[in-house]
Amino acid sequence: MNIKFVITLLILSLATIVILVSVLLLGSRQKSCGHGNSASPQLKHNDQSLVFADLTPEELTEAKEYLKKKFTVEDISKADPNSNCIYSVVLQLPRKKDVLLYLDKKGPKPAREALAVVYFGNQETPEVKEYVIGPLPNPSYCNDITLKKYNRPIAYYRRPVTSKEYVQVDKYVTTKEFPKAMSFLNEVLGYDGTDSDYFGVLTSAPRGLKSGDRSTWFGIFFNTQGSGFYIHPTGLELLVNHKQLDVNQWSTEKVFYNGKYFENLNELEVQYKQGRVKVVKIKRPQPHEDFGSLKPAKSTVTDIPMQFEPQGPRYSVKNNQVLFQHWSIAFGNNANSGPRLYDLRFKGERIVYELSIQEAISVYGSNGPTGMVTRYMDGYFGIGRFVYHLVRGIDCPYFATYVDTHYLLDSDTYVRNKDSICIFELNSGLPLRRHSSALGSFYYGGLANTVLVIRSIATLGNYDYVFDFMFYQNGAIETKVHATGYISSSFYMEGGNNYGNRVGPHTLGTIHTHFINYKVDLDVGGINNSVVAHDMEFEAVKVPWSSEGQIQRTRLTKKVLENENQTAFGLHSSMPRYIQFASDKKNKWENERSYRIQMVSFAGDFLPETSPVHNAMNWAKYKLAVTKRKDEEPQSSSIYNQNDPWSPTVKFSSFINNENIKDEDLVAWITAGFLHIPHAEDIPNTVTAGNGVGFFLRPYNYFNEDPSVHSHDAVYFQPHESYNSCSTNPLACLRDTAACAPQLPEFSYNGFDNTFVAI
Repeated sequence: MNIKFVITLLILSLATIVILVSVLLLGSRQKSCGHGNSASPQLKHNDQSLVFADLTPEELTEAKEYLKKKFTVEDISKADPNSNCIYSVVLQLPRKKDVLLYLDKKGPKPAREALAVVYFGNQETPEVKEYVIGPLPNPSYCNDITLKKYNRPIAYYRRPVTSKEYVQVDKYVTTKEFPKAMSFLNEVLGYDGTDSDYFGVLTSAPRGLKSGDRSTWFGIFFNTQGSGFYIHPTGLELLVNHKQLDVNQWSTEKVFYNGKYFENLNELEVQYKQGRVKVVKIKRPQPHEDFGSLKPAKSTVTDIPMQFEPQGPRYSVKNNQVLFQHWSIAFGNNANSGPRLYDLRFKGERIVYELSIQEAISVYGSNGPTGMVTRYMDGYFGIGRFVYHLVRGIDCPYFATYVDTHYLLDSDTYVRNKDSICIFELNSGLPLRRHSSALGSFYYGGLANTVLVIRSIATLGNYDYVFDFMFYQNGAIETKVHATGYISSSFYMEGGNNYGNRVGPHTLGTIHTHFINYKVDLDVGGINNSVVAHDMEFEAVKVPWSSEGQIQRTRLTKKVLENENQTAFGLHSSMPRYIQFASDKKNKWENERSYRIQMVSFAGDFLPETSPVHNAMNWAKYKLAVTKRKDEEPQSSSIYNQNDPWSPTVKFSSFINNENIKDEDLVAWITAGFLHIPHAEDIPNTVTAGNGVGFFLRPYNYFNEDPSVHSHDAVYFQPHESYNSCSTNPLACLRDTAACAPQLPEFSYNGFDNTFVAI
């Protein structure tokens, strides 16, 4: 056989094999999913939403530099209590009437302004002041608004504790106090003084018993690396007086250990050596015995089910504006109070001007001093400051859109929290509406419940709050918060079961309440609304068609609530089941166009009015309060209330003064909450299941019909129709549209940047 022929045959055979393999490989490879943007063509982005936008890094820097030219200040990272420094810079929102003139009537764009909090510790009478700086980006004025805003100066002892002050407290405790009781610390708790990370120190608040105090109970915990030290109490607690501006004059006023109070650590040490202290000898848990670790027992790789978008996202995000079907929303994040939304519109009509978190509080109980005095006001610590990087596939769907936030608070320069807001469309797996008919005629009609979700998660020490704003195709808005993270705990000792459950060898999960307050500025069919209450009652009537018998007939009750006192509903008081913000405009059926407030909450009890700190957070005594909107009542709480709750800077109940609320611009202040009695299943973490509360804003005669009936996602077919046809049933196309491989973004995480460990 000709050798050339053989070689040629081999080459042709090899080429054929290569071609066949290539065809098979390419044929089996899935096509990539589309990335078209399917935001409603009826909606287009505009730059008007920027009137609500958070300050940019450049604006934050410009405002701070302008302040530094006006005042002699130190960087806050180096500032002692007796120094001048800039604590925070946030957006100063323009007045509502100026914004509406700009948005609705093509008026002038309001100036961009910043609100700054400045500490003046280096003067004869130390104080805190607030300034409005503008116009940005090239500021030319810096106006002191303190007296106008609060009607009094801000006492210096009300100022939030800075990171530097916490570090100084930690140094004071470890270098000045611990050496006084080294025998006790070493023999009872295994501390030899060489490991600076051996203990974690957890703050309580408020700080004292009366205005002017700055004495804080600090709980000492074992600082277990890689897990939550919050559930490893040692039983040792210190009351530190850090009121003096000279840190060298700080002192320890009391010491507590295992049910007994001591004047100081010297006394504890002496009594310990004399055998007069009942001790429980424990050491810091090793990683293999740490019941608080979140590390999986087995490292396995599993494929988690996920949702993806075959044709790309059906919403659009530009700057601070989201468009989804008929929805348009401006979003932002306040470093103090957290996530907030503005100018919420459906089909171009504004429904809500502002929807924002105001405050979150937790009130604890314990038989240890740190726990029993704790009434955390999270806005003081900075809810929006602690919204960190969200993890793809866990915190939010993998394919969500992620947005950065920036803040300047307790920092020398602006801080970027990467990917700290996520936006996504969620298929809830539940029909929004459906009906299958076998009576009269045969048909099926339904609509998948897909909602737009805007989410942030704030990690405030031990707790993580998942804040969701959800937008439905029928015009409803759901606002919800879930709690997770670690519980706070006390050392388990005699009598502990009166304040919670034992959840570890020496750990008491302490009883506490959660309350979250929202501001909802509804503008239903215009700025001016009235509050209408609907409910039911039974009426006894004779049977109309018979002389015998009686019927208990259900009938509708209706009442217009005319003043603020009538709409201040106590936490556990009775309230009409339907509360609406009603417009004087009518729908096609001559009903007042309205939006209903529907609450989902199972709050515990709030502090009794006899409590000396009640007034600092008395918004929590109302599940709903409606007030006349005022620019001088922008928030229900204040960052200064935490350190002086005995004479609060903002007292919410003063907003309620029986003013007329009929046909006025109104604000609903809504409180959702729950009682948490920690139990074994809260270890290592509290789960979100069953720990979510919030409220709905639902259209009530606002439309002429359910607007979702016009959704392109709706499905309807009858027996004579081909339900396998894409034109009849979009779901029939899924075999083709879903036969694609999603292009996964690269996984990344920056959550360990910009972190702050509070003590």
